[in-house]
Amino acid sequence: MTTIPRHSGDSVNRHGEMSMRSLGPFLAIAFGLAWGLLALMILFTSQVEAVFGPVSGTNPLFILAVYAPGTAAILLVWWHYGAKGLARFFRRLVLWRMPLGWWAFLLIGIPAVKYLGAAINGTIGDPLPFTPWYALLPVLAITLFIGPLGEEFGWRGVALPLLQRRFAPLWASLILGTIWGVWHLPAFVLGGTPQSAWSFGPYVVGVLALSVIVTPMFNAARGSILIPILFHYQMNLPIWPEAQPWENYLFAGVAVIIVIIERESMLRTGQGVTEILAPRGGDDVPSVTSPR
Repeated sequence: MTTIPRHSGDSVNRHGEMSMRSLGPFLAIAFGLAWGLLALMILFTSQVEAVFGPVSGTNPLFILAVYAPGTAAILLVWWHYGAKGLARFFRRLVLWRMPLGWWAFLLIGIPAVKYLGAAINGTIGDPLPFTPWYALLPVLAITLFIGPLGEEFGWRGVALPLLQRRFAPLWASLILGTIWGVWHLPAFVLGGTPQSAWSFGPYVVGVLALSVIVTPMFNAARGSILIPILFHYQMNLPIWPEAQPWENYLFAGVAVIIVIIERESMLRTGQGVTEILAPRGGDDVPSVTSPR
């Protein structure tokens, strides 16, 4: 078990090291910006549509709302560490190494759970709703840029490392999963979103499960932001059959199995990535107590 030293005295600090107290401003921006914009879309739908077009996932105001966690993270990293620190924050995008088992789950396991959920749901044979096939290509790009990139710089880029400074990875995951789920609440009220057709309760179960599942992957990849983005992208891909609400319960089962297997690292404080910036020089990983 090795611990890479933290860089709390780093010269890039402009307004002090980010700490648990930084979660307050982060959540204020993430919720204030997202919920404020979505409230405008809910309360003044006709006016918004007259200016920005139909309420949908590609509406500019909706995209701004989705990017609220990432916006909050980037603003706070810049405030605390400046441009050089921000560059080191973005270096976490190139961290990709993790055990092959996690890569197998990311690339194969997630689709398998989705298809199993669709089989239970009776929708496994539904045709892909994109004809001709090349109409899918822009949808794949939009799926990446709207959800995963907009959110993961915040949730796993900033919030999870800060929470893991005080809590064991499992508890940090559940706290963040609760925040993540509640943050999506206005989307269940706003028409034109996928969430508007779902039930909030099963959705929260699924979000809590996903938050638990992605944490050991994140820690195994030494604080990679790339891995959570790819994980989020896999979850949102429109090529998988509709599996709500069953996929939520199946992923909850997967989360329980992962916690049992990874209990030594998931249940002990100090076992997760805690740094916001990638180290300087030859080191290629943020501070972490190595997982099992």
